[in-house]
Amino acid sequence: MPSAEDTSVHQEPSVVPPTRQDEIAAAGSELIGGPAGRWARFGPGPLTPVRVIVLVTIGMFALGMVQKIPCYDWAWFRGTSSQYTHACYSDIPHLYLGRGFADGLVPYFDRLSGDMAYLEYPVLTGLFMQVASWLTLTPSSDPAQQREQMYWMVNAGMLMVCAVILAVCVARTHRRRPWDGLLVALAPALALTATINWDLLAVALTAAAMLMWSRGRSVAFGILIGLATAAKLYPVLLLGPLLVLCWRAGKWREYGTALLGAAAAWLVVNLPVMLYAPEGWKKFYTFSQERQIDYGSFWLIITQRTGRPIDVSTVNTASVLLMAVLCAGIAGLALTARHRPRFAQLAFLVVAAFILTNKVYSPQYVLWLIPLAALARPRWRDFLVWQACEVMYFLGIWFYLAYTTSGDKHQGLPQDGYQVAIALHLAGTLYLCALIVRDILRPDRDPVRLDGSDDPSGGVLDGAPDRKAFPQVRPHTDQHTAPAAEGPRVEWGTAGRTASD
Repeated sequence: MPSAEDTSVHQEPSVVPPTRQDEIAAAGSELIGGPAGRWARFGPGPLTPVRVIVLVTIGMFALGMVQKIPCYDWAWFRGTSSQYTHACYSDIPHLYLGRGFADGLVPYFDRLSGDMAYLEYPVLTGLFMQVASWLTLTPSSDPAQQREQMYWMVNAGMLMVCAVILAVCVARTHRRRPWDGLLVALAPALALTATINWDLLAVALTAAAMLMWSRGRSVAFGILIGLATAAKLYPVLLLGPLLVLCWRAGKWREYGTALLGAAAAWLVVNLPVMLYAPEGWKKFYTFSQERQIDYGSFWLIITQRTGRPIDVSTVNTASVLLMAVLCAGIAGLALTARHRPRFAQLAFLVVAAFILTNKVYSPQYVLWLIPLAALARPRWRDFLVWQACEVMYFLGIWFYLAYTTSGDKHQGLPQDGYQVAIALHLAGTLYLCALIVRDILRPDRDPVRLDGSDDPSGGVLDGAPDRKAFPQVRPHTDQHTAPAAEGPRVEWGTAGRTASD
């Protein structure tokens, strides 16, 4: 089996050169000499796609750390609004003291003083935070600021490893498209939000799970999805699209294996804390339920525009109903589309639906979608349009917080401006969703399927018989419509074939 790092286009499976398919990639390549020529030959030199992507990921991550320097030096520790005006806020140093890690308290077992009785994060994320505190070797006699700085630095190093794993997994998931990993490595939102919180742990585990599924390893996929769900709740959503696709392909055994693996892995991580610290364990779930309407959601726009607060139980119920309706629509699309959708496409749509309907959108939540977008719609123009919207939201939330915390100075973005930033985030996400839905309905517009591939990230689904669950809706052909132009025909599901074969 050829390595995904092999760059030779003269071996099977051949690597898709992005500069020959994507005009933005071709234009960007001018910085390093321009697109590869027709007679260019690629060899297995030291700079394979995966190695280049690793280097770029580390470089971009480092730039994100540089962007946090004003906060690292002083803004986290001197006043509230400074960390917002410099757009370099991070939860990590604040929670080092606020959640008892600096005092040696054990998450979930030791009760905290203040308004949060226990750590409000899933168990695997809590373990990640605890390991980072063990690696923070500054003595307790050092000033609190120095200890917080070291804790953030240790976490940044661990999260950089997660970012590299994420980029490598995306690069290796589609064997013929390793350069799509550059979408992840060069994503501006990744550099800006990577060290705000600990979301990269769950994102890296999810990307690794998708890589395992693409290789037909359903047990490993299930275990990794279970671990990812133990770090953040959203990865469990991927089991929904997989159920629909396995239903359509008749792959019930593989799905059952993945489901059991996910449940077992989640239980192994959670069960000890559930049994011995039940109050601490359930804090994440009760906090999520009780949390009021927060930043970034369309619910916040509604409350701010109307001036009327909405009861949290009403929002919870409405969010669940909206999510259920959107998931039903995605399932209907997957079951009635003329060609079975790709796993990454449905995964993006489901996670995006969760983000769009949720009552909070923290800026680092964009990390959930970055790898899915790179796999579902690997086109630089569309990816960068979406990223531009997310960067505007990133700046919008911090400048809005600067405005609300700077007293009479009112430095930053007023409420109306912040609502525009939220609208941009929503519009950018919906834009990508619309393109992916179009690709599902018209596979000839899907960049991944241009060469006749079926579902390179689908594992056992790739090239599997398409057992349509419901009758497909066939477009009405008007008698006055001109016949389609004759041309080469692509047969999806015959991986590696092209229209010119």
